[in-house]
Amino acid sequence: MHLEWARPGVLRATAHAFEFAALVAAARFVAESAPPDIPQEALEQLRQVLHDYDAQALRLHEAAPPDGGA
Repeated sequence: MHLEWARPGVLRATAHAFEFAALVAAARFVAESAPPDIPQEALEQLRQVLHDYDAQALRLHEAAPPDGGA
């Protein structure tokens, strides 16, 4: 995984699909089974991030792969 600053407050991440999948799976686990001491606002932010991820993953799935499908 590689992280760099794109601009103040914005990171650009480059990761293998399995690395990103592990992060998303961990986020889903927390969002679905968080202990009661996790602030509700934090859970809502996490759920919004996952919602945005799902929308972008669908968009990516519907787009042509970078190699043209070969």
